[in-house]
Amino acid sequence: MNLKQLAHMLALSQTTVSRALNGYPEVNEETRRRVMDAAKRHGYRPNPSARRLATGKSGMIGYVLPTGAAVDIDPHFVEFLSGLGDYARSHELDLVLSPADADDQETTYRRIVANRQVDAVYISSPRPRDSRVALVSTLGIPYLVHGRSEGFDFDYPYLDIDNEGAFHEAARLLVQLGHRRLALINGDDRETFAIHRERGVRRALAASGLTLGERHVCSVAMTEENGYRATRRLLEASDAPTAIACSSLIMALGVVRAVRDLGLTIPGDVSLIAHDDVFPWLKPENFSVPLSTTRSSIRLAGERVAERLAARISGLEEGARGEVWPVDLVVRGSVAGAPA
Repeated sequence: MNLKQLAHMLALSQTTVSRALNGYPEVNEETRRRVMDAAKRHGYRPNPSARRLATGKSGMIGYVLPTGAAVDIDPHFVEFLSGLGDYARSHELDLVLSPADADDQETTYRRIVANRQVDAVYISSPRPRDSRVALVSTLGIPYLVHGRSEGFDFDYPYLDIDNEGAFHEAARLLVQLGHRRLALINGDDRETFAIHRERGVRRALAASGLTLGERHVCSVAMTEENGYRATRRLLEASDAPTAIACSSLIMALGVVRAVRDLGLTIPGDVSLIAHDDVFPWLKPENFSVPLSTTRSSIRLAGERVAERLAARISGLEEGARGEVWPVDLVVRGSVAGAPA
């Protein structure tokens, strides 16, 4: 079925049908839904070239993918992409990955925008005063940041979770349970999410007159092996912590293994709280001791980023709105009172 046939069947103009399919705000919601339902029911697929000619839009979301020997594609990124892809697939959008040198991503952003390859881009893993955010804000293309940067004198659109609040609540619980020596096994502290998580832990400790010792902070790539090595170093020291906050369930696998190898127990010797991105294949309740977690689905974040980008492409969303999701603290068996 082509556009003309679909429009005839619905007794609508081809222009109205085209605008409904492409999310134009002047088409009312009832009409848009009727068109989308009919298109799906009859297997209508817009011709990409015709859509570009008719609307000036490619129907594509862009992501600049840093590459190189020092870059790992981790499960957090893949899970986020799965959520983004779920939304994009069901809304006739495609995702374009453009590889770039990790140290020179700006050239690729300029190229894909100049070539009009995509209708919008998103930026992930932002750092303070992130040059990508500063650049894209000047290029005249809809964009969204997954996470937050800091230090700019302008606002920008973003989606983030309350990393500081989550780790503040986790640390506060551990302090309430009597722990005085806490450790943080964090992600890359050049990235804002990790900065916020450390800030949350320090704020909770400071409220009780405690501090987070520099030897009790580990900043590493979020892998199981790094979690293991960091935990061994922490627990083999003379001032070993009695509680650990960990930035990823994947790292927590290594934490649990290290505790076991040292002949210690969770929570008898060490309490543990980890951040849960809600991986379908790694559930905190299935650990040998069910893990307490700060919980927020990274897949749902991917879906929401795609939804907001689609709205920005169609003009339904404008401006520099920030969106911060609260994070749940789920208490399970991995925390207990500090050992005597």
